[in-house]
Amino acid sequence: MPTPTKKTATARPQRASRPDGAATRQHLLDTAGRLFAERGFADATSKEICERAGTPMASVNYHFGSREGLYEAALIEAHRQVVGLDELAALAAGLSDPREQLRAVLCRFVGLSSTAGAPWGFMLMLREVLSPSTAIPALIEKAVRPKAALLLKIIGDVLGLNPATPVVQRALMFSVLPCIAMMIAPKQMLGELLPAVARDRDALAEDFVRFVLAGLDAIALAHRSGAQSKN
Repeated sequence: MPTPTKKTATARPQRASRPDGAATRQHLLDTAGRLFAERGFADATSKEICERAGTPMASVNYHFGSREGLYEAALIEAHRQVVGLDELAALAAGLSDPREQLRAVLCRFVGLSSTAGAPWGFMLMLREVLSPSTAIPALIEKAVRPKAALLLKIIGDVLGLNPATPVVQRALMFSVLPCIAMMIAPKQMLGELLPAVARDRDALAEDFVRFVLAGLDAIALAHRSGAQSKN
């Protein structure tokens, strides 16, 4: 009778490695961001987003909870693309003079207004500015407020005032809103109407910084005079 031979273990076929979750999430976010920028939130369906991304239909809910959650994440990423908190902090970190810190930040903002081939975040933020969505509160808390706190600190230091002072908040609005207007203004229109501005962005940045700093000096003087008159 033949001796039973020991069976060798049959090698199991190796499973294909699962895609990296973070990479899949980022790919889905980029795909959705482009589609939201093209169509807006209402016209960009989860189905089309997943088809473009090449991911299963459940991907949106798995990674973001819902299409609304995906749109919120896309808005926060869009704000980061325009200018990130880390980038702003890095611009200010190497400078001890708050006026120079503000100069560096404002020059960066003005430079963004002439960026060619801007990422989808610019268009998505423009859509959101023109037609605010229900994601605005989350955008403010998660993306805008931290950057505003940094800028309020810089402007407060320039003025020698507490960042929570109303005049510092107004000064931030006066300093930043023109930059936003330059970012969203059509480049062709600016070139046709103000060709000298379009030709020399460095001069535009320098003059804008002078304009803002002179305004802040005037605000600081008026604030000191008002405070002295009350004493």
